[in-house]
Amino acid sequence: MFAGKPIIGIAGGIGSGKTFVASLFGELGGLVISSDEQVHLAYQRDDVRARLRQWWGDAIFAADGSLDRRAIARLIFSDPAQKQRLERYIHPIVNAQRTQIMALAAKNHGVRAYIWDIPLLFEVGLNRDCDAVVFVDTPLADRQRRVHASRGWAPEELARRENFQMPLDKKRFTSHYIVNNGGTADVVREQARDVFSRILAGSHTTA
Repeated sequence: MFAGKPIIGIAGGIGSGKTFVASLFGELGGLVISSDEQVHLAYQRDDVRARLRQWWGDAIFAADGSLDRRAIARLIFSDPAQKQRLERYIHPIVNAQRTQIMALAAKNHGVRAYIWDIPLLFEVGLNRDCDAVVFVDTPLADRQRRVHASRGWAPEELARRENFQMPLDKKRFTSHYIVNNGGTADVVREQARDVFSRILAGSHTTA
């Protein structure tokens, strides 16, 4: 709990629709805090940009001077040591930004819960700070189709990226609730409404 409001973590595989489910909780009064957005903001900081330029040079910068996140991804996913190096540096910055956002919303009565949309929720141990974790369960074929359409990834690339993460079965088993994202938006929305109400009522039993 933070300021008397539950923290709800969103977990699931790449391309499962975690951000969509988080947005459904947002419609119900949850304050959605996206780690991807916070990383984007961190990458705009002069001190962060200077540190990454010191590490990796100009190759990770686009022509307009902004950080090229695709170039960074190619680098860290081909070198686990560099991936760990970046995470050790950037995660504390993102965590501090998240805490600041929550503190600013603490007295906002319209905010009923904090929704953490964090791709590596389990991997960085932030699931332990959540009052409830919701696993977004989506068929592999759907996830493969989504990441191909949005990122141009082949199925092999999706599998390679997920090999860096905790197995999905373990995430599913460890989560408190499951939202199946293989149906229509209305079906998923109804599941989200039910789960959200149960969390607010204090029922955190595994689905």
